[in-house]
Amino acid sequence: MPTKIKQLPSSERPYEKLEMYGENTLSNAELLAIIIKSGTKEESSVTLAQKILSLGMEENKNKNSLKILQELSLEDLTKLRGIGKIKAIQIKAVCELAKRISRANDIEKIKIKEPSDIVNILNEDLKLEKREIVKVVILNSQNVIIKIQTISLGGTSNAHIDIRDILHEAIKRNAPRIILVHNHPCGDATPTEDDIQLTKKLEKASELIGIKLLDHIVIGYNQYASIKNYALKKQDSEN
Repeated sequence: MPTKIKQLPSSERPYEKLEMYGENTLSNAELLAIIIKSGTKEESSVTLAQKILSLGMEENKNKNSLKILQELSLEDLTKLRGIGKIKAIQIKAVCELAKRISRANDIEKIKIKEPSDIVNILNEDLKLEKREIVKVVILNSQNVIIKIQTISLGGTSNAHIDIRDILHEAIKRNAPRIILVHNHPCGDATPTEDDIQLTKKLEKASELIGIKLLDHIVIGYNQYASIKNYALKKQDSEN
């Protein structure tokens, strides 16, 4: 007869083990067992978690079980006895959080050398957006990303942008450099006159407090524009 979680010594139960020794002492199955909370009459939550982690391993022997867990669909999970829709949704939610944490950590190590580096990071998030979204990329003195902060969410035409909001996070983190980024929901990345005027105002305001605005990038559908480069080209054409 299978051993139930409550029949185990407290030091071996996932909840108690985490509390006593820390989360890093738990196996993948034990951590997953905490998420799914309960097993079935025949199987403990840990045994059920082990079954979930083994799904697809026969066909993908070289893959990490946690990687496979991220790839499982709700339908795949609910095929297992003991995993209903709610538990499956909880598992997928945790997988997505883990993916986002990993992506955030990766982003914060990137050094920005040119506008396309920023576009490569934010293009997928912004190119199909139906609202105008404004983000500030906060950088250290070596142009390595410290944080990407969403400043404003607008409608289909424009977003309200407050220069104080743009500079607030950079000031809080004592960051010396920033890049402003926003999308054009119409898909055309050509900077508008409002975009250019905002860039000039932000550049002056940031200079006053010792922060350098490196660029203002506009993202459209599979295209982008650097206002810094755009202004230089416009100036050359007028001379």
